[in-house]
Amino acid sequence: MTDNAQTIVNTALASAPPAELTPGKFYAFVLPGGGLHKVDLTGDEYKDTPSRKQGTTTVRDAQSFVAYWDKHHDDHSEVYADSERLTITAVLDAHTQQDARWGGHRLHLALRETTAWKQWLHWDGQLMDQESFAEFLEDHLPELLEPSAAEMLEIAQSFQAAQKVDFQSATRLSSGQRQFQYVETQTTKAGQKGQLTVPEQFTIGLVPFDGSEGYKLTARLRHRIGQNGLRLGYRLERPDDIRKTAFDDVVKAIGEQIDTPVMNGSSA
Repeated sequence: MTDNAQTIVNTALASAPPAELTPGKFYAFVLPGGGLHKVDLTGDEYKDTPSRKQGTTTVRDAQSFVAYWDKHHDDHSEVYADSERLTITAVLDAHTQQDARWGGHRLHLALRETTAWKQWLHWDGQLMDQESFAEFLEDHLPELLEPSAAEMLEIAQSFQAAQKVDFQSATRLSSGQRQFQYVETQTTKAGQKGQLTVPEQFTIGLVPFDGSEGYKLTARLRHRIGQNGLRLGYRLERPDDIRKTAFDDVVKAIGEQIDTPVMNGSSA
């Protein structure tokens, strides 16, 4: 193209009135100096509604999972339960038998452990001084089932009262309790002997996950008498089994309310 011809084209383009582009279409323009300029108006941001559902919604309990599932699933939606990660994931737009689908619209149940569960697990197997152990029992009275919370509170207060004593031995009784013998070290009662009797084991009730059921666990008393005095703690019986049972019960609760089998594993 000659310089004069190019000038004519440039002038024509510059004087052309602006044109309104229609959303949903793809445009290509030849630039005055040559080259191609593309304008893509086919994306979802140019539409009144998205072309498909996508994104992952995270919920925290089975009831919320079922509510979202009921609203968005279809006959080809899939559900996976991962016991290691404690998650349940629904692929709401999963592939059909004939056609591939995006698999981009998902529902994710991520179970969250309760504060009480985490605190009991944190101190499992660890020994505390008398005061700390007594305070722990007082802080967790709602979870103490057997002996009752009132009885365990009395035990906690007994340990708090026996601060200035020298614990000498511990004996396991035939009743399933443990008896601690001590000698007073206070000036007014120096040398006076005494004893404390506490249960060898106690039963607690814990809710492992937000929104899940409660479960009973057995806690066995642990102690050590040494240079630092009496130290106390507990050992929970098979807490991992309880966690697994709680997760399985959540999976079962969801499976009973949806019309799709819950598969063991994770989605692609």
